[in-house]
Amino acid sequence: MVKEIRIYWEGKGTSDSIKDLLRKGMNEFLRDLRNIARSNRVRWDLIACGSRDSAYKDFAMALKTFPNAFNVLLVDSEAPVNPPPWRHLRQNSGWELAEEHDSQCHLMAQAMEAWLIADIEARRNYYGPDFNVNPIPGNMNAEQIDKNQLKRALTNATRNTNKGKYDEVKHACEILRKLDVARVRQAAPHCDHLFKTLAEKMDASS
Repeated sequence: MVKEIRIYWEGKGTSDSIKDLLRKGMNEFLRDLRNIARSNRVRWDLIACGSRDSAYKDFAMALKTFPNAFNVLLVDSEAPVNPPPWRHLRQNSGWELAEEHDSQCHLMAQAMEAWLIADIEARRNYYGPDFNVNPIPGNMNAEQIDKNQLKRALTNATRNTNKGKYDEVKHACEILRKLDVARVRQAAPHCDHLFKTLAEKMDASS
């Protein structure tokens, strides 16, 4: 069983305040894993790094500076995924990853918005009665939806709501807190894989 988990997450945003908002939202989405970590006395740290490249660079450095921790890279896939994730990232982003990193590379496929798309009730509750469900793709596997289509759909579905059209930072951090994790895991296999992998590393059932 690992004693420390460090997740280097893309977490868009440049200022520390924005990164902190996003980190809190994602930490709440991962609360089941945080609870496992707490009960097993595993140190838990989610680092919102900003850009994809920053996340990769921070992850690569962590492999050297925190060799005893289970370091995780969590980024958008940006495209359809040909597994395994480490190979996808090596081929599509040019990052120096190898098979030995297989359990440490995890993807939001094709972007974090796929997780937001997966739970329609959470979006309705957040945006209110003027949320328009019609632009949202009905694909049961959210990871098959093109990244650009995901963002267009969320923009079109929310443009007439009191909160305004979808904001990748301000809205995402709040919706992440409200998501039904089971629904997201069912619609996004790579999300499910993240939960299973970290639960196993902490010697707990997923």
